[in-house]
Amino acid sequence: MMLTRRTLLAGAGACAVVSPAIAADPAANAFVAGIYAAYKGKNANGVALDSDAALRRYFEPSLAALIGKDQKAAARRHDAPTLDGDPFVDAQDWDIAAVDISVADTADNAARATASFKNAGTPTTVVLDLVKVDGHWRVSDITWQHDGKPETLRGLYAHRTP
Repeated sequence: MMLTRRTLLAGAGACAVVSPAIAADPAANAFVAGIYAAYKGKNANGVALDSDAALRRYFEPSLAALIGKDQKAAARRHDAPTLDGDPFVDAQDWDIAAVDISVADTADNAARATASFKNAGTPTTVVLDLVKVDGHWRVSDITWQHDGKPETLRGLYAHRTP
């Protein structure tokens, strides 16, 4: 029997459909869903990022340290911190009814979550890079789109002059 290119491609396509996709760690999905649950509904409070403990609860250690150090320096200067909005919704205020979350593994102990929602009617997408720290998922960076260009949470601090 002679195999044609069409037969080979059809067989390869069937194998791709049958082979299982590598699913993201359910704990990563639960971590991100827990974050965004705090933003849904009228008068939602969001996630408080006002203490070192809270920062460590959501961010990996080096990013938590950057944010915390900046918050303390801003308080000493009686000035606004570099991050003057909520990183999870890319805004200072929010009115969010529903959030669509997708999480995909990117490497061992790393994943990427995409949260899509309408904030006061404006479509918004926030991408969270996740890493596992001591068995728990934490955010290692956040990416937003501003004027069609990506901007990251770590990038905010990289461009900040002391």
